[in-house]
Amino acid sequence: MSESAYKEMWENLNLDLEAHDGLLEVLGKFYGDIYLSQQGRLKGAEYLDFVLSEVHGLRIKEIMDAKAQGKKVVGTFCVFVPEELTLAANAIQVGLCAGAEAGTEAAEALVPRNTCALIKSFVGFKLARLCPFTESCDMVVGETTCDGKKKTYEAFGDLVNMYVMEVPQQKTETARELWKAEVLRYKDALEKLTGMTITAERLRDAIGIVNEKRRALQRLNELRKAVPAPISGRDALLINQISFYDEPVRFTQKINELCDELESRVAESQGVVPANTPRLMLSGCPMAVPNWKLPYIIESSGAVVVGEESCIGTRNSRDLVVNEGDSLETMIDALAERYMKIDCACFTPNTEREENVEAMAKELDVDGVIHYALMFCQPYAHEALKMDRVLTGAGVPMLAIETDYSMEDVEQLKTRVEAFVEMVK
Repeated sequence: MSESAYKEMWENLNLDLEAHDGLLEVLGKFYGDIYLSQQGRLKGAEYLDFVLSEVHGLRIKEIMDAKAQGKKVVGTFCVFVPEELTLAANAIQVGLCAGAEAGTEAAEALVPRNTCALIKSFVGFKLARLCPFTESCDMVVGETTCDGKKKTYEAFGDLVNMYVMEVPQQKTETARELWKAEVLRYKDALEKLTGMTITAERLRDAIGIVNEKRRALQRLNELRKAVPAPISGRDALLINQISFYDEPVRFTQKINELCDELESRVAESQGVVPANTPRLMLSGCPMAVPNWKLPYIIESSGAVVVGEESCIGTRNSRDLVVNEGDSLETMIDALAERYMKIDCACFTPNTEREENVEAMAKELDVDGVIHYALMFCQPYAHEALKMDRVLTGAGVPMLAIETDYSMEDVEQLKTRVEAFVEMVK
């Protein structure tokens, strides 16, 4: 599409065109500095570059074309929203803009100033009219994973067609019954939104599509165990980020092609960094596009990121839906069971996450873990203290970092990360 056609599309979505042009310009430069400056990238990374260059262009055009044919669009902020059900209702599911400072002043009129950057971001993007994904949604699905989000959804519901899923805070039998009821309630909401009945056949096909996407990401994670690291942490993070808004079947195909290239690299012991480069793992809060600050700092400090224990990482791809039944009820049970395996910091107790982080650190043979929490994110700040004790007991050094989306603390973070990298060498 031509630039003028894109501008017309964005204008029809009621974006602030001048501010949006400024955002794309900054994003393009930021992307160039962080991604295109890398040496020895995979040929398959060209697809990632293309997707990012068209993040508000071609993908939005695809979504608008689908809407013109009657499809509905569901926007999400969290891995608890079952994409399988959304696809089974013949709808499109996309992650919404929440990874950069946008409309902060306006957002702080709706949420307290000491709210985490991710929440302020999605509110700010809406109020500043900068996110075409948000503007294309027929329904936005939130979830009660933290107090900040669930209170924000009350105000956000005045701006969008808001639907909220209740996520239990424990994993008792009663909690599992509640969660299954929420999955069924979401199914009913989707059927009402789309006019489409979710049948066993439709759900089976959708489960297959999402399982294949997760298998491609699992394959990527497995290849990252190799020494030397065959792909940078930045590119791997980008793949995980793109998985939330790219067309799922195409995404799966492209990532499997990229993994074919990675396998060849691993077989030839080729890496993006020397074999003796310190291997670090990121753990904690999710990183939405374009939140690339910390991975860039880490990999500019003489280390390589070989794994992400977060919602934009293994927490999203670790478990598949065990799809062995033929009836709709059996599949709903399998779906609910799979999503209850997510080890979000909202759960109490959350020993699963401690065990998963320790096991992942050993599997990836990391020299250290950087635990990342957004400022004012109570759940992950609390868990950082526990995780430090667990990892220290396992002989794995850990650095806890709290930050936001601003660039003001880059030098301070770089000093701390460089010292950590030097220590674990």
